[in-house]
Amino acid sequence: MTSTTSEIASDLPAIPAERSATCPLRPPAEFTQWRDEPGLQRAIYQGRPTWVVSRYEDIRAALVDPRLSAETIPEAMLPKDSENNTPIMFARVDDPEHHRIRRMLTRDFTFRRVDAMRPQIQEIVDRYLDAMLAAGPPADLVRAFALPVPSLVIAHLLGVPDDDLELFHHHTTVGLDVRTSDEEKAKAFGEMFAYIAELVERKEHEPGDDLLSRLVTGHVVNGDISRETATVTGAIMMQAGHETTANMIALGTVALMEHRETYELLGRTEDPAVIANIVEEMMRYLAIVHSQVDRIATEDLILGGQQIHAGDWLVMNIPAGNWDPTFIDNPEVFDGDRNTRGHLGFGYGVHQCIGANLARAEMQIAFPTLARRVPGLQLAVGTEQLRFKGESGIYGMKELPVTW
Repeated sequence: MTSTTSEIASDLPAIPAERSATCPLRPPAEFTQWRDEPGLQRAIYQGRPTWVVSRYEDIRAALVDPRLSAETIPEAMLPKDSENNTPIMFARVDDPEHHRIRRMLTRDFTFRRVDAMRPQIQEIVDRYLDAMLAAGPPADLVRAFALPVPSLVIAHLLGVPDDDLELFHHHTTVGLDVRTSDEEKAKAFGEMFAYIAELVERKEHEPGDDLLSRLVTGHVVNGDISRETATVTGAIMMQAGHETTANMIALGTVALMEHRETYELLGRTEDPAVIANIVEEMMRYLAIVHSQVDRIATEDLILGGQQIHAGDWLVMNIPAGNWDPTFIDNPEVFDGDRNTRGHLGFGYGVHQCIGANLARAEMQIAFPTLARRVPGLQLAVGTEQLRFKGESGIYGMKELPVTW
């Protein structure tokens, strides 16, 4: 079945689906039905009819199927260089070009490189907690802690000055809001692109010890990639590197408030394996990327028993996959002791999140430090008063009022 005008006008459900106000951390209830029914669910995603892939094994199969392309960004939304050429968005191209550019970046995201950053991450975490505690309760944990910590970490990695972080917060919010028009998204990304373009040019003449400098001096100057592609890469890294982790810290804190014993355990343990396991369970349980991972079929195929035609669009229902009982027993239970290896929180296959090691390190430092230094942390409002970003492609918190 391919997209038709009549289908667009029908009563198809929408993705992202609305979550229950009484259980905002859980995937929408209808996802269970979507997993159980044969074939795939049809829904409206970004204004077009799209197949929704909700079963764990189907998602994994889709993300390694070469007949499903990651090239889903309309060319009109991408900035052009002075000669009207479109730069390469490595996360949205297929191999071999995706692999070629990804190799230029992996050095800065290896386990060893990220492990060496832990003291710096700890210093940033402590700095913002110092300021929050000094100001006293109540506080908005999003603005005081969850958002600035990963923003500053990725900014330092890229070589972006601290003073410019607010610019990226604004453009990321606009760019990820599904209510934003294509024109508004293109404008937000274009302004971010223009700033990074200036920074890339500066790095060519004044390189430092940062990712953008290495990208410029190691690959732009010898013609491996264009300056515009380096700019797009920097903009993607900045946007993805702070938005996702910030939302995980905020949502994870809400989850910990609901599971106080785990919060208290984080405050007293020094066992890195225990901390790491709790963070992995958070990634599974919360699954904040509740859209965004989409593909387009380049030829006919069958997935999950469903006939897919060339040109059809698909979106991976990561929350549904991470709560699939064929993947893990009692998925509705938050259990920091369980083995959640294989969860889809960072994606799967060749396009798996390049920043997974960094995000893990940030959370493995942020949550225990918060629990240790603010043992009396609690929500300052009832759960029903919390404001979530259900309209965004990345699920998260608009604000998180806390006290202690």
